[in-house]
Amino acid sequence: MDMNIETPEDQNEENSRRVQVRFKTKLKPPQKVPSNSIAIPSNLTRFGLSSIVNNLLQAVNPEWKSEPFDFLINGELVRMSLEQFLLAKGISAEKVLEIEYIKAVAPQKEEEPSLHDDWVSAVDGSNPGFILTGCYDNLGRVWKAGGVCTHILEGHCGAVSSVNIIKSDGLKYVTVATASKDQTLRLWKFDAEELVNHPKKIRSFKILRGHKASVHSIAAETSGNMVCSGSWDCTISLWRTNDSDAAGNQVSIKKRKGNNQVEEPQLEGEAISTLVGHTQCVSSVVWPQQETIYSASWDHSVRTWDVEMGKDLSDIFCGKALNCIDIGGEGSALIAAGGSDPILRIWDPRKPGTSAPVFQFSSHNSWISACKWHNKSWFHLISASYDGKVMLWDLRTAWPLSVIDSHKDKVLCADWWRGDSVISGGVDSKLCVSSGVSIQ
Repeated sequence: MDMNIETPEDQNEENSRRVQVRFKTKLKPPQKVPSNSIAIPSNLTRFGLSSIVNNLLQAVNPEWKSEPFDFLINGELVRMSLEQFLLAKGISAEKVLEIEYIKAVAPQKEEEPSLHDDWVSAVDGSNPGFILTGCYDNLGRVWKAGGVCTHILEGHCGAVSSVNIIKSDGLKYVTVATASKDQTLRLWKFDAEELVNHPKKIRSFKILRGHKASVHSIAAETSGNMVCSGSWDCTISLWRTNDSDAAGNQVSIKKRKGNNQVEEPQLEGEAISTLVGHTQCVSSVVWPQQETIYSASWDHSVRTWDVEMGKDLSDIFCGKALNCIDIGGEGSALIAAGGSDPILRIWDPRKPGTSAPVFQFSSHNSWISACKWHNKSWFHLISASYDGKVMLWDLRTAWPLSVIDSHKDKVLCADWWRGDSVISGGVDSKLCVSSGVSIQ
């Protein structure tokens, strides 16, 4: 049965051409509309389409509460009026048009920010129980939901430039790593479930020395037994994370705690190997598979390294100094990187001629400082920029799905948390959490 649907946009343009459409979805009831075709005005945008779907859902279920939807035609998100989209893509409006609807991907609310004493330079949201941050005040911090700081990681004598949660699943104690402008990495352990009334200060159990300049990025190998670090000295070093390293030396600590107990001794570790090849500082490293490390550098290159051989297997040059890199998307194989221009670039190394990006997003207006794929979606990633914005992207459209404008100055870091929140830190000394993002 065909239906005619009236909308506010329809009244604005009474002579708008009508098209026959059928809405479909992978969503489960009660979010599924009837499958019959309906006639709708061709001048509708996604907001008008969303209004129609909500009206159809309310007709079936009077208790339904309206929510925003996004719309796909032939696998591409609609980001203009229906008529403009059909014209741009050369799609005929003479037959019934199938439109898939999905939940709109945008934060629903902004949490109270967690305030730091200086620039928030690093963030890791890979554990659903807490957020790990690094700050220019030389400290790492652990935050519970609601902006409560539970642990302070104390010991670096330079700004903390990168943080990484190494092991946490099913373990009472969590192991994390921090990197600093003081040219060292530190490893820490703490009980993430411990109930504390005020932030508990903890010391690292291991100090990793060997870089000759600031350490800018760290990444853990999938088992958590090793970490790699990228430095301003143009090298990438590999380190063991265990706390009984035979190659490590016990550091004698004579300082005593207030209750007259001797503090735990600290280990010092040396790099087990070093990857050499970049000609400028290594700004970002990721270690998504046990045998492969990816790095980005100010020498304009993305490099893929064979860990066992210690050699780079392939290089991608983009003509810009790069600040950040992440691996994800389809097959966990797409390389996203950003740097000293406003363009977020994505390469697919499985395709020939990989020097050309398969996607380029250019809505930022300053340097890109961070990018991160969603770990359960082939399509979604975020980017952060010195323009003060965090943008949420979907590969199926060239426009950002959402622009998060929580910061008043440069954004230095960003990540996902719990799958439905975007977290970010910046020069305004805030850790911001935007929650309610619905990724399907």
